[in-house]
Amino acid sequence: MPDPFDDPVPEQAGTPETLAPAFAACFRGAEGQLVLAHLRALTRDRVLGPQASEAELRHLEGQRVLVRHIETLVARGREPR
Repeated sequence: MPDPFDDPVPEQAGTPETLAPAFAACFRGAEGQLVLAHLRALTRDRVLGPQASEAELRHLEGQRVLVRHIETLVARGREPR
């Protein structure tokens, strides 16, 4: 199964080679780490109760995927070239 984070992006949005360093630069430093921690708390660390609807579950999962995509790009941008 292909990695969903390797999906091609529209050319006007950049390429994985240019986006990863840009994401790493945006989230560098204490402020960047604070923002990533906040995004994780809102999404990955959040648990919905048994009363959650299917729509709520899908919405949260979509948010989690986006945060994971950001984290992946940040990590790739920090790798030595």
